[in-house]
Amino acid sequence: MTGRLSAFEKTPSGRPQRRLRPAAMAADTNPAPATAIAGFEAEPLETEGDTPLYGQMYNVLRERIMTGRFSPGSLLPGEQELSRLFRVSRITVKRALNELAASGYVARRRGRGTLVTFNPAAPVVMGSFENLFQSLKEMGLGTQVDLLEVRETAADQDVARLLRLELGARVQRAVRLRKIEGEPFSYLITHVPAHLALGFDPQLLASRPLLQLLDEAGHRAVEAEQWITAVAAPAEVAKALGLQAGAPLLRIVRVMRAESGEGVEALEGFYRPDRFQHHMQLTRRRSRSGEDEWR
Repeated sequence: MTGRLSAFEKTPSGRPQRRLRPAAMAADTNPAPATAIAGFEAEPLETEGDTPLYGQMYNVLRERIMTGRFSPGSLLPGEQELSRLFRVSRITVKRALNELAASGYVARRRGRGTLVTFNPAAPVVMGSFENLFQSLKEMGLGTQVDLLEVRETAADQDVARLLRLELGARVQRAVRLRKIEGEPFSYLITHVPAHLALGFDPQLLASRPLLQLLDEAGHRAVEAEQWITAVAAPAEVAKALGLQAGAPLLRIVRVMRAESGEGVEALEGFYRPDRFQHHMQLTRRRSRSGEDEWR
């Protein structure tokens, strides 16, 4: 877990999407050939705009994929044909298609072309900060979890700072992959002080929300602080989420504290933006000092 949070950066790729294997391709050594997209028409690109040509082409293709005009399993025209249709160089076409592949919209396979892999009908998970604790519990009960790792280790500088522990204090580290309808949407790394983790069976992390386990063990969290940013997916995280390394991800760092101020859980979560939304609702109020503030 890194202590410094980078600023949210815009990339030509926009929102990353997970590669979904079309039904016709699943576990088949000789899949049926994909159907080429019929009646393909290119949209004119701006030669004097701020967005580079490959970025404009990327946006056009992404919009058609996200709206379902290009269905999962269909085959995009080849590089030479796209170059002719968009009136751009093959280098520009290759860059746009590589960006689409990195974001999980398409899969590029030698000898088979560029296949649309994004499924716009896949579900999206909603998180709420106004009712954070209930939202997290409901998310934990309504999704499935693969427990990838659970072990005791020494707190590094960032974990120790968040949990208000001494550097090197013993903590339980757990890594979980959370899914909805079988599709992964988050990769979660949690740290709990070791003496608190003794209150529950670590294998229950595969079936029950961590907050619930802490509550039942007598370590009720009443306060939360979190930071949200965007990062490039580390290789291990990208592989688990079905993305290419470097694809944009939503990163949430959160610490939960008990009424005493003791940290009970530190989390670093990586979320696919196409499968997770974080909702906030604020109200404008006048403070005692007469200043307007949003809460």
